[in-house]
Amino acid sequence: MKKLIVNDELIGILKKINSEEKTIEQWREIESSDMYQTANFCGGFDATEDEFTFSYYGSDSIEYWFQFSIEIIGELINGQIQELELREADI
Repeated sequence: MKKLIVNDELIGILKKINSEEKTIEQWREIESSDMYQTANFCGGFDATEDEFTFSYYGSDSIEYWFQFSIEIIGELINGQIQELELREADI
């Protein structure tokens, strides 16, 4: 399985999410698939999955998907979790 190494670009998004200090219930109310967009990432909170879901566009120009729960954002920011699983987008 392909892995995404947590990088500064993603950490910037994670810090924005974390700074909002919303509960999972509040995230459900404002669900958006494109709330956070950068050069290589686009995503937001998905109420069906109850997780943040993102597309990642790497140097190979292939779209990959990944997701993470609100509970692990701190671990991603502080480096306890350093990679996430990617899967090729189902287009």
